[in-house]
Amino acid sequence: MAERNATLETAIETLTTQKKYPALRDVLVTMNPADIAAMFGDLEERTLPLLFRLLPKDIAAETFAELDPELQELLIRGFSDSELKEVVDELYVDDAVDLVEEMPANVVKRILKQADAETRKLINDILKYPEDSAGSIMTTEFIDLRPTMTVADAIKNIRRNGSDSETINTCYVTDEGKHLIGIVSIRAILLAEEDAVLNDIMEDNVISVSTLADQEEATAMISKYNFTVMPVVDQEDRLVGIITVDDAMDVMEDEATEDIEIMGGTTPVDTAYLRTSVFQFWRARIPWLMLLMIGATFTGMILDHYENALARLTVLTMFIPMLMDTGGNSGSQCSVTVIRALSLGDIEFSDILSVIWKEIRVAVLCGVSLAAVSFLKIMLIDRMLLGNDDISLLVALTVCVTMALVVLVAKLIGCTLPMLADKLGLDPAVMSSPFITTIVDALSLLIYFAIASSLLGT
Repeated sequence: MAERNATLETAIETLTTQKKYPALRDVLVTMNPADIAAMFGDLEERTLPLLFRLLPKDIAAETFAELDPELQELLIRGFSDSELKEVVDELYVDDAVDLVEEMPANVVKRILKQADAETRKLINDILKYPEDSAGSIMTTEFIDLRPTMTVADAIKNIRRNGSDSETINTCYVTDEGKHLIGIVSIRAILLAEEDAVLNDIMEDNVISVSTLADQEEATAMISKYNFTVMPVVDQEDRLVGIITVDDAMDVMEDEATEDIEIMGGTTPVDTAYLRTSVFQFWRARIPWLMLLMIGATFTGMILDHYENALARLTVLTMFIPMLMDTGGNSGSQCSVTVIRALSLGDIEFSDILSVIWKEIRVAVLCGVSLAAVSFLKIMLIDRMLLGNDDISLLVALTVCVTMALVVLVAKLIGCTLPMLADKLGLDPAVMSSPFITTIVDALSLLIYFAIASSLLGT
């Protein structure tokens, strides 16, 4: 597929240069809108308006919805009012809402001016819902039927309104007050007798989501029940919209990206990497780096406090990086696992004791294994092979006992902090590798020198 797209891109560039526009159109209509949008991102910006105008109206609208906001704004600024109206009219409402949310105010004003009154009302209605709620990502274009309709009536309704709906695979049955009372698939309709009544063939056990529910909750339900579309109801159980699986996948991708960025110690950035400025990256990263740098000063204070002990037994210094890195890695492993389990709904705060008990047992196994290997490494390589006579049996024992305890403490911190953050209403990803490592580094040193003082008398 990648080779085919690369070949098509080369052909399009050649045809554009040669101004063979009919041939260009013939090539473009064979491509998927998503592939056209991806190709547009790699072409020179001055050629985009020309290529976009060659697309048929339906393909143009789908392609426009797939473009990055920067390219959408570029095209809008080059559109005439009639061209903009054609695009807006062809967009589904949820795509039009996304467009309005991404554009600057002067562009939004022009978009809304070209939209018809009904579309403007629908856009404004969706924009009233809280950000990141199910209502903010739904579309209002769906098929709703009445329970008293026959299958023949339902098919006529679908034929009449289906072209304006985002999907017809799933239809919803509502009463006169728009309350959701059932669901019926297009498959069930086509396989039923024409005189069958929808009330007899519909499923009345409908799973829906509230407009005010978090969008992550809605997408999790779509994933859990293997739905391709999820009905959205208001506080009075009236059907007001649907969330399609493609929008759910976008939310999942955005949320996963946000978690990864937070876990890496940076504020999430919405724009694509190559389109993000150096200043934006600086602004996203510097607060975290400063916070972590200040946190790391505690490590320096601990080393300074035990300076005399290190001076008397300098051999202890060589094992500090190994202990700190092992502790940080152990805590990070645990925190990532717990954060993922929290995001999937596998665990919640009420499970904290079970999680702690499980991680204690894992820590014991990992700590003992690492301590044993560490002991062999210290005695065989550091003492015998490298001839470091300052390393005694007590020094090796100090390092190994510290190793086991550091792993235990690191895993306890790695599992509890994300769960506490989630309980407090914070994103568990905040308690990720950078924070865990900074905390564990300081504790590793305290444990190390405490054990050294006990065993070695430093």
